[in-house]
Amino acid sequence: MKNNKNKWIFLLGFIILSISSCALFQGNKNKATTSFTVYGSCEMCKERIETALDRKGIQTAYWSLEDQKVFITYQSDIFTEEQLHNIVAMVGHDTDKVKADKIVYQNLPGCCHYRKEEAEW
Repeated sequence: MKNNKNKWIFLLGFIILSISSCALFQGNKNKATTSFTVYGSCEMCKERIETALDRKGIQTAYWSLEDQKVFITYQSDIFTEEQLHNIVAMVGHDTDKVKADKIVYQNLPGCCHYRKEEAEW
């Protein structure tokens, strides 16, 4: 009887482990990474860009002031790369594919104006 009980416990553990492993691998199936140019000029820009990308389906988003690039890990079944460009542009930052709306850009604090031709110092 005890031997039979051990077999059932082993079998149950094996099934739970198998299901967990499948779920873990399935979660990474749609994981993608990308990086692209995002223009900004200060730490406030960094906070704004990273906060805009703090959404369900985006695991990490880091913007480098020095490189003017954002590095994103996201779920490709939820977002397209074009949508990521649009999210950043909606908060006032141009990317290498999408330009932010002029009014949104002009409403950024003065230190965040990165467009040389439109800078109002």
